[in-house]
Amino acid sequence: MGGQTKLVVLDRDGTLCREVDGYVSGPEDWEPMPGALEAVARLNQGGWRVVIASNQSGIGRGLFDVASFNAFNARMHKALAEVGGRIDAVFFCPHAPEDGCDCRKPAPGLFRQIALHLGVPLEQMVAAGDSLRDVQAAVAAGCRPHLILTGQSARCRDEGLPQELPSETQVHQDLSAFADWVLAHAGKTPT
Repeated sequence: MGGQTKLVVLDRDGTLCREVDGYVSGPEDWEPMPGALEAVARLNQGGWRVVIASNQSGIGRGLFDVASFNAFNARMHKALAEVGGRIDAVFFCPHAPEDGCDCRKPAPGLFRQIALHLGVPLEQMVAAGDSLRDVQAAVAAGCRPHLILTGQSARCRDEGLPQELPSETQVHQDLSAFADWVLAHAGKTPT
């Protein structure tokens, strides 16, 4: 098998599924963003592997446990399978901001873990999320950054993009538009 591995790294809450007030903590909180599951399925059908990189400080703060987190992800995997999609792996940071870890976005640690475990060079990864810290983590790791204007960034549709947004960031209205872009552009030649 030659060629480069096609890998998309997605944020979870606000990108793939809706965020709730407080923390998404258990399977009862699962609600996919409109069109998001189908977008992942289209990426998979186009030859892209998809993984999640997610901050989950609610674990470190004792607001929910890993069992609840895993139950939420099981519901996500089941919903994806029903539309022909899949997430190959879920990487997460369980730490609170004050823990000073290197895996909490905007730090690049989660992306480095993904590169190490999946054997994909960072510069080949296409990363997307709904927050500035998702984009900053992707840039810090050397991945190709994309901002999705859902979840935390939905307000940017009216207010404009944050000044701190790295200039190389591609911006998309939703995960479906991002998938369209990836399928049309990202597999051709690395940028």
